[in-house]
Formats: sequence, structure tokens, C-alpha cells
Amino acid sequence: MKSYSTQDIRNVVLLGSTKSGKTTLAEAMLYEGKVIDRRGTVEGKNTVSDNTEIEQMNQRSIYATPLYAEFLEKKFNIIDTPGSDDFIGGAVAAFKVCESAILLVNAQHGVEVGTEIFARYAREYNVPLILAVNQLDGEKADWETSLNSIRNSFGHKPVIIQFPVNAGPGFEGFIDVLKMKYYHFTDENGTRESLEIPAEFSEEAEALRQELIEKAAEFDDTLMMKFFDQGGLSEDEIRKGLGIGIRSAEVLPIFCLSAKRDIGVKRLMEFSINTLSSPVETKYATKDGKEIECKQNAPTSIFIYKTDVEPHLGEVSYFKVMSGELSEGQDLEDPVTENRERISTIYAVAGAKKEKVSELMAGDIGCTVKLRAGKTNVTLAHPGSGISYEDINFPASKYRCAIKAQSQNDDAKLGEALNKLSSQDPTIVVEYSKELKQTILSGQGEQHINVLKHRVENEFKIPIELFAPKIPYRETITKVATANYRHKKQSGGAGQFGEVHLLICPVVEGVPFTNKFKIDGKDVTLNVKTQESYDLEWGGKLEFYNCVVGGAIDARFMPAILKGINDKMTEGPLTGSYARDIRVFVYDGKMHPVDSNEISFVLAARNAFKEAFRNAGPKIMEPIYDVDILTPADYVGACMSDLNTRRGMIMNQDMDKGFAVLHARVPLAELYRYSTTLSSLTAGAATFTMKFADYQPVPGDVQTKLLAAYAEQEKED
Repeated sequence: MKSYSTQDIRNVVLLGSTKSGKTTLAEAMLYEGKVIDRRGTVEGKNTVSDNTEIEQMNQRSIYATPLYAEFLEKKFNIIDTPGSDDFIGGAVAAFKVCESAILLVNAQHGVEVGTEIFARYAREYNVPLILAVNQLDGEKADWETSLNSIRNSFGHKPVIIQFPVNAGPGFEGFIDVLKMKYYHFTDENGTRESLEIPAEFSEEAEALRQELIEKAAEFDDTLMMKFFDQGGLSEDEIRKGLGIGIRSAEVLPIFCLSAKRDIGVKRLMEFSINTLSSPVETKYATKDGKEIECKQNAPTSIFIYKTDVEPHLGEVSYFKVMSGELSEGQDLEDPVTENRERISTIYAVAGAKKEKVSELMAGDIGCTVKLRAGKTNVTLAHPGSGISYEDINFPASKYRCAIKAQSQNDDAKLGEALNKLSSQDPTIVVEYSKELKQTILSGQGEQHINVLKHRVENEFKIPIELFAPKIPYRETITKVATANYRHKKQSGGAGQFGEVHLLICPVVEGVPFTNKFKIDGKDVTLNVKTQESYDLEWGGKLEFYNCVVGGAIDARFMPAILKGINDKMTEGPLTGSYARDIRVFVYDGKMHPVDSNEISFVLAARNAFKEAFRNAGPKIMEPIYDVDILTPADYVGACMSDLNTRRGMIMNQDMDKGFAVLHARVPLAELYRYSTTLSSLTAGAATFTMKFADYQPVPGDVQTKLLAAYAEQEKED
């Protein structure tokens, strides 16, 4: 392969719902770009993109696959992404390294929830879109319905470049209003005839071309003046205006496709190369707030956006050359660790096919192998340049479960396997919870986690179990209580003695502080000598007040008393969960001149706090999550009914581009496997996001069940 300069490179990510035809389109692009001489099919399990066993078994994309084609003397880098938002991480990583995106719409379904999800992500990451209506040869293909759904979703931005002739099984061509030609296809391999527009379509074509010209003229004053003066624009001028509109996300050009029959693929690639941005026009943000231009005559820097482990190659690091020129054998530096890395080999990538190249220019995408620190989000740059690019911001998890090896002997091996897999897929989050005493696995959905399970059991040969995780409850109090405890131990030699009297009350936001209480039936004002306030690492507060007078307890024992209280805060008496939002006043006690020591006061404080807590109206609190559900309007009732069964509270409902959005608050305890249920309720048409909101008291009946369950567990233990 020859070396391509930055201005001759186009980087495009393929987006769309499951079954919209992205992998089939990628296959046709590779065929047109002479990378392959025969197109595979998803059903035949022989496509370049879906080349892993699990993808072929499921007949769907699971990983984002980098590809390339050489077309019109340009290099066309393509990243084919999964259609399920369970695997959204691949698309998000691709947004970091691609200047543009092609969003596929299935002509048999129109704009789906998945289409809208990917469009939202593209807007969030500032990646311009063009739309391709695919499968126009399908049995249920409906151009007008698809077009209406596009306009409902994207408003005034869509503009028709092409419209089909005979959408449905008889689809064999389209009218291109930019070229003002009828492209008729004569076989299944993209062979086309460029013909005059048939008379019955000429009026529609002229009207659409006029709309195209007016849209193109909106974004450039010179073009607008020419349009007013002459009433028209040339093809190049239309492309220029559309290009400005696309880059500003104000124009969404619409193309016609049957990727399966290679109809329209070549024209889509031609337009993309002639109209979409090259990397030359791109700037990349660094962690220190600077911007680096994508230029060849600059210090070399690369950004690793994806890592994988592949047979015969080992660990593979996929990167984009962000600036400069990358050559085989070049030494680069990790600016964070200042460690040097030698780029021993460079490959251009088309799925499993790796073609060795000697160099890549700024803007190009490739891979290398066996880097010591070649992980996702790592920058490698010219030594001393200090360039470090902003990390990819992956979406938050929305599915969590507990995981363990079936055999305890495999625990260490499982930990190593999970670390490797999460480094390859940053949307997999693995953490050991000391609080829950479980390893918690978080991802984007049940399918996402099941793929990981498959890999652990098949690649690493470790049988595992996945199950519902424990809930990180919190315990607090609702009223004032006092307690005292004397710790006394005498067994020969030095003894132990410490006595602590304390009062506890809840810390409630907005309720003013008071030091006036009734103790043993008497009104008492506690004289605060010292005070300490702590924001607890598990949320909430602990406030500690020393109110001891007359030297009943030396100040040197206060840290021991605080330690004893902290010890019990990590193990509440109701369910063993962390306690929070408690104010403690130590107001009296006793000590012994010989036998008192720190351990005595730690133990006395622990037991006094435990007794007071039990008498202070203890309450279990549970984590509440804000849940936003995006669904077609037909499924709103089913979604709302299901939320009610989960103790969910629907806060409000609105519409967004033809879809209903439900905003609800739901206890985490009720969200296990929610993604699977939602998919079942809506035939896979809905999706959701979840984000921690706060802790709220559990209802009385739920608390009773939790207390009973904890008591039963205590007996078993």
C-alpha cells in the first residue's frame, strides 16, 4: 500500500440500529475499494468485519472493526460499529478518531430508537452525519415512511440527494439530484448505467435539486449571492455549500442504498470523499487545554483508541496518528510516565487482515503490536513534546451483577482475566466491594456481560457464576438517643478500663444545629469543647463533639473514642451496612489512672454507639437512581406499568423527535436485569440510561423483609 498524505484520507464511522446493514455496507465498500474481490455475507459468516467466532455465531457485530478501502486515489478508513447500545463503547471510541459518520436507516423500519441513540451520541461528540437509507430492496421497504420518520427526527436538516425508483423487491436504481442522473444497476455487483432521468421523474427531480441548491447556498455568502444573481449553482458549488452545512451539523444529506446488492455504494463513497472533511481541518484537545492541529509537518503523536488480543499477534494497539509522521522503528514517549516505546511494526487494518506498512501520515488509522503500555486512552508522542490527548469519555454503566469463579482455586486467575478484558473494553467496569464482599461487574447491558462470560469461559477456561449483586444499603437514625458503656477487664497485671457516655442524633440537611437535649428526664445544654466533621467516603456525614467537662475523660482518649465510633459506622446494626448522617456528643465518662488506655475507650465507644443506635429510630436507606427511558410511543403504557411494579416514581414525561421519554426515580434493588425486561417489553425498541441520584429511606414493609433476611444470614454465619 502506498503512503497517503493527510488531505487524501477520510475517516468514517458506520452507525445504525441492529440489522440496518452496516457490516454489509462495509463489505461493499471494501469490494469497491479493491481490498476484497468477493463480498461475503453476515449469513455466510465470511465478512471481513464480523470475523470473530462469537460475532459469527450471533450473526451480528459485537466489536467495532477498523477497515480501509483505496478509492479515487484516496484512503477511506472505515470503522464498522455494533448496532446494539449494549456495545456502544466501540462507537464512542470511533468518534474520537473519525471526522464523519454515515448513519444507516433501515427502509423497512424507518428511524428506530437505535438510530436516534447513535444520532445523539454523534451530536454529543461533534461528529457530522450523512444519512443512508438502506435495504430499499426489502419486502417491506417504504421510502415515504422512512423519509417522514427522518424528518420527524431531524427536523429541517435532512436534504435529499437521491430518491429511489421502485423501492421494494423491484428496486434497481435511483435518481441522483446532485448529478441529475438516473443510475440503473444491471447486476448484483454494483455495475451501473448512468442514464437520463425518466420523464415521469423529471419534475420531482427538478424540485428536489432546487431545494438542494437553496440549502447549499445557506452556508456561504458567496454562494448565496450567486444563487440570487443566477438562480442556480454548479455541482462543485453545491458540494461546497453542503460540506459547510454538514460540518456544522446543519445539513443531513440523504442517500439511497441496497448494500446487499451494491446499489448506491459507489456514489456514497464518491460523495464522502469529495464532500466530507479530511483530517487536515481537525484539531484535537489535549489534557492541558491546548489544541493540536492534524499536520504532517509537526511532532509525531498517536492516540490509542482500542486494544485487543489476537491469535498469533498478541496484544494489538489500534491508534490514530494525530500529528506528524509515524515511521517503523520510531521511538515515542508516554508523556504521563515518560517511558519510551519503540513502534517496531505498523499495519494498515482491514478486519483480521493486517497489511504491513513502513509509515502512516497524520490523520491515518493503523495498529501496532506488543507495546508495554499500549492501552486505550494512552498517548504516545515525540519525546519531550509533552502532548497528551483528552481521554475518551465512555458512557456510564447500566447493568451490574456479581461474579465469582465456580472454584475458589480460580479466584486469582479470574481477577487477571477480568483485568485484561476490561482493559480491552473500558465500558466493562470491575471492582471488588469491601462493603458487599463481592466482585461487581458493570457493563452496558445483559448481552454485553454475557459476551464477557463467554470469553472468560472459552478463552481463559474459567467456569464462572453471574448472580444478583447485594445492594449497598445505608443505615441512619431518626431521633435522639443516649447510651453509656463501661469496659472493664482485670486478669492480672495491667487491666483495661474506659467508660463513655454519649448522645446521638440525626444530621438532617436544613435542620439547624442544637446542643440542647433532655437526658435522663432533665433539660441539658451540652458545652461543646471541640468539634470535628467528616464527609464519609460512602456518603453522608459524621459529626463528633467533645462535651466532656471536669476532666472525666482526658482529651488524649478522644481519638480512640472516635475510632470506636468509626468502627461501628462501617457495620450498622440493622443489616451490617455503612451508617451515615449521625451527630455524636460525648458528654461524660470515667477513666482509671492506671488501667485506662486507648483500646479500652475504643471498645467502650463501640458498644455505647451500638446501643444508642438501636434506640434512635434506626432506618435503612437505599440507593435511588434517575432512570431515563427512550421508547416509541406505543410502548409507553407497558413501560410505566413495569416501573410501578419496581417501586419506581415517574417524575415526568416528554417527547423527543418522535419518541417518548420517561423520567423516573427507581431503587437500585429493583433494577437488576432491567435492560433485559425493557427489551422484552418493547420488542427491543426502547433503551434507557441510569445515574445515581441519592439515598432514600426504604418503605416499612421492605425494611421488615431486609431485617428478617439479615437475621437469617446471621444465623447461617
